Amino acid sequence: MNSPLWQYLSFLLYPFALLYGLVLWVRNRLYDAGMLTSVEFSVPTIAVGNLSVGGTGKTPHVEYLIRLLKDRHRVATLSRGYNRKTKGFQLAAAKTTAADIGDEPMQFHLKYPDITVCVGEERMLAVPQLMSDRPDTEVILLDDAFQHRSIKPGLNLMVTDYSRLFTRDHVVPVGRLREGRKGYHRADGIIVSKCPADLSVVEKENIRKEINPLPHQELYFTTLRYGVPADMLTGEPVLIPENAKLLVACGIARPEPLVQHLRQRHGNVNLLSFPDHYYYNRNDLEKIQLELGHMDGDGPAYIVTTEKDAVRLNLLRDIIANMQLPFTVIPVEVAFLFGEAPAFDRFVTRYTENALLAANEDPAGT
Repeated sequence: MNSPLWQYLSFLLYPFALLYGLVLWVRNRLYDAGMLTSVEFSVPTIAVGNLSVGGTGKTPHVEYLIRLLKDRHRVATLSRGYNRKTKGFQLAAAKTTAADIGDEPMQFHLKYPDITVCVGEERMLAVPQLMSDRPDTEVILLDDAFQHRSIKPGLNLMVTDYSRLFTRDHVVPVGRLREGRKGYHRADGIIVSKCPADLSVVEKENIRKEINPLPHQELYFTTLRYGVPADMLTGEPVLIPENAKLLVACGIARPEPLVQHLRQRHGNVNLLSFPDHYYYNRNDLEKIQLELGHMDGDGPAYIVTTEKDAVRLNLLRDIIANMQLPFTVIPVEVAFLFGEAPAFDRFVTRYTENALLAANEDPAGT
């Protein structure tokens, strides 16, 4: 935002951003100097995170790693379990809900039932608990762990949004960065996410120069690809006609890419946005129903939501069915641009295979 009001507010907030940034800078220097301890585990660990407070498309990148690794190794995901209703270490089980482990872990659990999914606020303690409960685990994906420096991951992947690169952002509260821009130095791989599918080579190289990756860092570019919509209650594919009325109802950090995708295919699309990780209630469903009823047009009506929202909405499944709300879930995956997928796959699998080999040679490691 470049409005005069925002510029004035940024000026007022700048001292707080400086203070917050200084505190985090000191914390990171203490970790770098070894005065604060980072624990490194022998089991291969891959951290996926970002410098910003959200909306970079981290979750579909974690899912890409799950698909890449789950047929090669016994994979586990470990998340904090943001906004869940429980505390402490939790392993996903048959009757687990989003309220127990959080929406993103629940999404992993539902989509990939052959992997282990767990949550724990103190990940330094959660990893040993995971290995005790699931001793055959071979690779751990640490979800949203870029700032969680009490664990030193074997491979650190940082995701940054194409429309808001960390190089152009500022520390909160002026911007959306959780720490100063130089935090990117810790990354082994940097992924520029949510790029236009037709991103040019020229712009790619300009971004590369702007980020200026260090000699040890790999840089990749990804875009979002939306899949076939499905009925939330039945899971059956839904063919949405071009003249349909679509109400996008979701609680995610940045719904704009989804709305843009739908508007390219349908002319009548409205957005009803809720806070990120929001737990819906009956009043919200009634509001959604009212908004849908107020939309103009003669086409059939659909409520479009995300997979992450669907696992939270599933807590109200019976109410949704009774109200006959036409919730439709649209899946999303990442696709690597410029033919970079094989190189990224090799980058990750080379690490996991070498780390497993080292762990087998030193089974008494941490």
